[in-house]
Amino acid sequence: MTLVSDEEIRTLNHKYRQIDKPTDVLSFLMGEPNHETKAVVLGDVIISVPTAIRQANQYGHSVVREMSFLTVHGMLHLLGYDHISKSDENIMFAKQEAILQKLGITR
Repeated sequence: MTLVSDEEIRTLNHKYRQIDKPTDVLSFLMGEPNHETKAVVLGDVIISVPTAIRQANQYGHSVVREMSFLTVHGMLHLLGYDHISKSDENIMFAKQEAILQKLGITR
């Protein structure tokens, strides 16, 4: 995981998604196995700390909860989940909440 500023995430968002504004979290899939260990690195989750702080304040919960949510959200993207369609969103968001609940991270 990489923690960045709004400007850094805006640059990445523009470069890789052609969206010229900051976002809260980006996921970059790697999926290439290490030839020596055979371990697979899924990828990287990039989180904008200033955006996470703003969102925590906006949603009325802790920064820890927001950072945890964004981490889980990004990891689920690396595992192949998405929220483009409403049915996919329902599945992904239910998994997010189940993981956060299991970790004891609530709103």
